[in-house]
Amino acid sequence: MPARIKTTVVGSYPVLPWMIANPSRPVLRDAIMTVLKTQELAGLDLVTDGELTRFDPSNPEANGMVDYFVSRLSGIRQSFSPADFEQFRADRASGYRLLTPGVVIGKVGEGNLNLLRDYEFVSGLTKAPLKFTCTGPHMLARLLTNCFYKDVADLAMDIAAILRAQIELLEADTIQIDEANIAGFPEDSAWAAAAINRVLDGVLNERAVHICFGNFGGQPMLRGFWRDLVPFLNSLRADHLVLEFARRSFDELEVLNDIDPKIGLGIGVIDIKDNEVESPELIAARIETIVKTLGAERVHYVHPDCGFWMLRRSVVDRKMRALVQGRDLFEGRL
Repeated sequence: MPARIKTTVVGSYPVLPWMIANPSRPVLRDAIMTVLKTQELAGLDLVTDGELTRFDPSNPEANGMVDYFVSRLSGIRQSFSPADFEQFRADRASGYRLLTPGVVIGKVGEGNLNLLRDYEFVSGLTKAPLKFTCTGPHMLARLLTNCFYKDVADLAMDIAAILRAQIELLEADTIQIDEANIAGFPEDSAWAAAAINRVLDGVLNERAVHICFGNFGGQPMLRGFWRDLVPFLNSLRADHLVLEFARRSFDELEVLNDIDPKIGLGIGVIDIKDNEVESPELIAARIETIVKTLGAERVHYVHPDCGFWMLRRSVVDRKMRALVQGRDLFEGRL
């Protein structure tokens, strides 16, 4: 009998209102405990901290996926001149950021980035299996304005080395590297994979990579096709992939049969760009389509397409419960 399909989230959760008025460590701890307990009550098999440690009340329109890391690494300037903005626009490094998160002016260093402290702040707050997410070196390198390195690939490898040194200290059940930019830049595949694999090789337990087509204001930010990414995905030393599908429909599922069977698959069955809550029956039907197309042994996880940070909590909590109920319905355990 195939192993049970597990349920998880991709990472982020809506910021809790009381964090904005008082972003202190005790308040943050209470908020993270709330998020963890909400996921546990929904029945998720693998939970996250909601990435709340990365929230910046002075920059509430972002979830810290990029800025949290950039603001802590050394060798990066975050005060910008008009010329910096002009270079960023000329580089066309991003399809969705209007402003550069930082200008690289020297060799990047770890600065005061401390992922071990972040993990230990959370790990004692739950007994459930815990996923720790980390923005990947390709995305960080692609979004920065590079005024120091000869090539963006060299910048990515230096960022990867920093992340690797910190990631290998974490005992999380799963480490997930988030790469929400590679879908729009398949031509970067060779050097992106090399940088991502350097980080993955430091993971102590389960290694995951999340790929999506972006999400801001309920809109995808990148265009592309999964078929163009198959060689890249096959080159990753990941245990499983975390892929967006619900929003894009499942017409491209067939191409995932070309992915190395040693790499497990996580498939998005919850649309995070829509406030409508999927029914358990719809989710079960989606899982059935996935399993029929790819085989039950290939499907390790079902999850939302991306992070939940832009949705309301009332919607998110119902979507998580529906995810678990739909998985249970598919597996006949109701």
